[in-house]
Amino acid sequence: MKLQLRYLLMAGLVSTAVQAADNQDATLIAKGEYLARAGDCTACHSIAGGKEFGGGLAIASPMGVIYSTNISPDPEAGIGKYTEQEFADAVRKGIRRDGKHLYPAMPYPDYRGITDEDIHALYVYFMKGVKPVAEKAPETSLMFPFSQRWGMWFWNVAFTEDKPFAPRHSVPDDINRGKYLVETLGHCGSCHTPRGIGMQEKALNESSDKYLAGGELNGWPVPSLRGMPTWSIQNITDYLATGRNDFASVGGEMTGVVEHSMQHMNDQDLHAIAAYLKSLPADTPVINRRADAEQETKKTADYLTQGHNLNAGQMLYMNNCEACHWTDGNGAKGIFPRLNGGDVVIADNPTGLINIILQGAQTPSTPKAPSVMAMPGFASRLSDEQVAQLATFVRSGWSNNAPAVTPKEVTKVRESLAKP
Repeated sequence: MKLQLRYLLMAGLVSTAVQAADNQDATLIAKGEYLARAGDCTACHSIAGGKEFGGGLAIASPMGVIYSTNISPDPEAGIGKYTEQEFADAVRKGIRRDGKHLYPAMPYPDYRGITDEDIHALYVYFMKGVKPVAEKAPETSLMFPFSQRWGMWFWNVAFTEDKPFAPRHSVPDDINRGKYLVETLGHCGSCHTPRGIGMQEKALNESSDKYLAGGELNGWPVPSLRGMPTWSIQNITDYLATGRNDFASVGGEMTGVVEHSMQHMNDQDLHAIAAYLKSLPADTPVINRRADAEQETKKTADYLTQGHNLNAGQMLYMNNCEACHWTDGNGAKGIFPRLNGGDVVIADNPTGLINIILQGAQTPSTPKAPSVMAMPGFASRLSDEQVAQLATFVRSGWSNNAPAVTPKEVTKVRESLAKP
């Protein structure tokens, strides 16, 4: 009887230990999944219609096409044989299990600051919470000398920093949380920081005023995130959570960021990101804006309303755009973005605006904004000359004072969109 009781007790203890281990794994898996969302892993390591984390996304670069890898736990096609240290080295140092270097299309220069605790949660998630995908992703094959991965050792020595995340002193916790998310997992600098001659980010953290100062990505102008003087913390939070706010709607690469990453993050973290961005010193004043914005906006709106002697660009605007963006160019808050003072509209480089006119834009459906707001593309309706006339008016009307657009610039963008 005593022996039987002892066995039952032992069985109970084992069951309790197993249950505790399962609960711990479940907690880590949930945390890792959240961190993977914050790191936007799905967007790069999955393709439309494919299996999650199976890789194969073609990423254009000046050196050629880089294909994202399979990061599912499949032991042959994916990362199933990686130890936690090998996983950490791939994420933070860009070194694969076989010792070869990853290309920095994988934002490991930004991921270097991810904490050991978060790396552990990510590892548990990818090994235990992700379904294995047995298909191998296409191999990346760049032109010589970029095909020689060993050369990345020199690039890493020159352009990366082997430093842990450095919080600010004497600031609210939410600002340091936002700083951590922006500098590491969110890798915001990979798009919003200007690039140098080696295609490196000119700054990896706020120690330089070049960090998050804007630039270009695949020909699109990318705005500065420093201070964001015209947006409030709530405006930024709304934009990240829903892809729209009182000023703008997402377009280009940012659409995927909201769809795959930001909309899945909790309110506290989105607010922390916004608070951190607002805490940065603002950089140069807004360019290509008229000094008396209110008076110039009224002047353009009145002229369009009267409808006399409109030029070609103004006529095209009234016939194709005014119903949504209105005669004052301010659109409808939270629905149609404003053209009057919009970052993509008044950027020196008009490529982003031309892209949107030609192929349209669409907001993602998110829990806080489930309706999809779509702008049709006008590529089949307007000629290059007409798109140039329309874009020129939009960039010079109201408070805007950006350079004119030429038909050649439109032709170049249209041809790029036609390429596979």
